Amino acid sequence: MSVMARKPWSFKEDRRLMELAKSSVSLEEAAKQLGRTPDAIKRMALRLGLSLKSKNGRKS
Repeated sequence: MSVMARKPWSFKEDRRLMELAKSSVSLEEAAKQLGRTPDAIKRMALRLGLSLKSKNGRKS
């Protein structure tokens, strides 16, 4: 399995993640919509001070 190269987040993606977090979208759904891994979403959410719930109910 190849590791995806990290691509920098654009301002637009930051804003989109903020919107998704506000609308209580799951971590997995946000990852799907932004075309990133759940781990990448989790890291960025932490950096932006956002809280996203995983589908299994745990907050990240």
